[in-house]
Amino acid sequence: MADVLARHVPPHARLTLALSGGLDSVALLHVLLALRDVHPFELRAVHVHHGLSPHADDWAGFCGRLCAAHAVELTVHRVQIARDDPAGIEAAARRARQCVFAALDADFLLTAHQQDDQGETLLLQLLRGAGPKGLAAMSEAQKQPGWRAVQLRPLLNVARADLLCAAQAVGLEWVDDESNQDTRYRRNALRQQVIPLLAQHFPGAGRTLARAAALQADAAELLDDLARQDAREAISGDRLDCGVLARLSIPRARNLLRHFIEQHGQTLPSLRRLDEALHQLRDAHADARVRVNLGLMELWRYRCGAYLVPGKQPRAGAVDWHGEATIRVPAAGVSVRMDRVIGAGLRQTALEAGEVTLGVRAGGERLRVHAGGPRRSLKNLLQEHAIPPWQRERLPLMWCDGRLVWAAGIGFETELCAGPGEAGILPQVEP
Repeated sequence: MADVLARHVPPHARLTLALSGGLDSVALLHVLLALRDVHPFELRAVHVHHGLSPHADDWAGFCGRLCAAHAVELTVHRVQIARDDPAGIEAAARRARQCVFAALDADFLLTAHQQDDQGETLLLQLLRGAGPKGLAAMSEAQKQPGWRAVQLRPLLNVARADLLCAAQAVGLEWVDDESNQDTRYRRNALRQQVIPLLAQHFPGAGRTLARAAALQADAAELLDDLARQDAREAISGDRLDCGVLARLSIPRARNLLRHFIEQHGQTLPSLRRLDEALHQLRDAHADARVRVNLGLMELWRYRCGAYLVPGKQPRAGAVDWHGEATIRVPAAGVSVRMDRVIGAGLRQTALEAGEVTLGVRAGGERLRVHAGGPRRSLKNLLQEHAIPPWQRERLPLMWCDGRLVWAAGIGFETELCAGPGEAGILPQVEP
């Protein structure tokens, strides 16, 4: 393990060990203590108390005594896990740990994943129908999105059986989580039933599976390289060119669309939903408007470009303005600054004498933006100004005494515009 530290950890770095009290993390602590003098670093430990087992307090106490015996500072985080979480208890516990780990003030977070974990993860992902990224090996060092620390896995090349033999040889003590024997959990079923059977017929199956995961990681990196190459032509800012997408082969276009979605920090949808989105983006008529629900986000096709935007939220009602300098418009998801100016915006006297509300469109709104011109439908004005359809639903509007007097990015009702030298209110959408 010294070579792993030499590759990734500079001298005097701040290391935090994720200590569960089980065999793997206790063995990792033992090795780290032995290496402290050879490779100087600051060592702390963190224990996540899930509260799911009747023995959870005992495990936290064991970790406390172990760290105290070796003068290692330990922090215990108690988290609440919903046993009826739709994603399952395992997923809920994992999310809770990730939240704790993300907030740690450290240079490196060390986790005790070992070689057998690689193989188990590969099989789980394979049975879920994952592609190369899902099947890829865990890496030694990984910068997780939103984490302060780099996650380091020093034991990835060590088999669980070898770890057990070494721990027993030096007389280490650890705790056993009884839930690890519960084969209702899929990973436990693989560990307790499937992988031992595989090993009977395929000696060294754990090493082979770990090697296969590493090869998938190479394949995933090549796909990322290809996506970045295609993105140079296809992606500009927040727009994906549907014409480029249509010229690529289906597998290559799907790879580019995955990359586009991941660029926005979003979780990839199911393959069925991804392929449906790809079909609509590639094959729709040039002037077709496409909207595909991806969960929290929506994928829109507009003017031959694809855009990823927040999903539709429940619409809040209009809010009244009583002279505030800034007013929040929940329905639009923005704040509007009401700047007091001279000779621009809407007449201050008219607004202060009327009932002013801000909100979003409900349909049928009309606005006269040119003196002497007709009062035109907001729908046509939005089209003329090329306001994307997903922005139209959340465009901030202002009414005075029930009449539309301002639409962001469109203009003002000319009858209420402030004249030269006249006090005005100029609405400005805050970014």
